[in-house]
Formats: sequence, structure tokens, C-alpha cells
Amino acid sequence: MRGLMHRLGRAHFSTRFSRMTAGVCGLVMLAITCTSWAADPPPETLITVKTPNGTLIQAELADTALKRAQGLMFREHLADDRGMLFIFGDAQPWTFWMKNTKIPLDIIWMDAKKTIIHIERNTPICTRQDDGCPQYHSEEGALYVLELGAGRAAALQLQRGVKLSFKQP
Repeated sequence: MRGLMHRLGRAHFSTRFSRMTAGVCGLVMLAITCTSWAADPPPETLITVKTPNGTLIQAELADTALKRAQGLMFREHLADDRGMLFIFGDAQPWTFWMKNTKIPLDIIWMDAKKTIIHIERNTPICTRQDDGCPQYHSEEGALYVLELGAGRAAALQLQRGVKLSFKQP
């Protein structure tokens, strides 16, 4: 450190150190913000999904590649009235896995009319460190996928052919 201070001069070192400290503090604040958002997203990022029996689910919107890749990873809990709604640009048999997902989930695939075409119930967490976690997909093309806490699909009587309603942003 003395050698670095000597070569750069005290004033330059001090300025660089302050900038570096400010940058690290900024990254820490960003991480705290992202972590708190992951735990409780702002209300404007939630989509209300209504089931046929009138139950309302507040679903986080996963409408970008980054949000879809992150999904519900690292969450410790998901309330019964919460979920995550994945919206895709084209209908495909989208594949999901549970790597780094700490809570078991029900994964519900829907077509363009928001009709359920496939459900994977009670998908277990996967603690593997490699990429060997099981993969789940629909045989048919889906435009939407809804993730709920494990057991919620059964509790809400969701099954193939049931239509959900929500407004796409």
C-alpha cells in the first residue's frame, strides 16, 4: 500500500480510494435494493391473476430475459396469494427447472387464451451444484407460465382446460 501511495501520490491515491469506496458502497446499496425487491416487489410490478372461483393471486411479472432467468430463485417463502407470471413473446413448450429455488412450486403453462394446458405439481427444490436439476415443460406451446407455491394449484382446483384471467401490461 505504501508503494502504491508513493507512486500515485497521496492526493491521487486518496481520490482513487474515495471513488473506489463510493463504487463499492453503490454496489452494496444496489444489492440491498435488489434483495428487498426480491422479497417484496413494488405493487406496480404485480399482475392480478383471477381464478374461476374468484381467488386473486398477485403475481410478479417476469417479462424480460433477465427476470425470467432469475424467476423465484433464492426465495425463502412465497405467500399463498402470491406467484410469478412469465410472459413470452411466442408460444413454445418452455422449459423450467428448480435450480437455486428454495421453495417447492406448482408450475402452470397456459396458451394464448390463458387456458391451462399443463401443470407440474409440487416440483421439489434442487440443491445440486451442477446443472443436473430436473427440467419441466409442456408438450404444447405456452405463451404464459404461472408459478405458485406447491399445493396451491390443487387448493385452487386448477387443472388442464381451466381458464385464468389477467390483463397483460
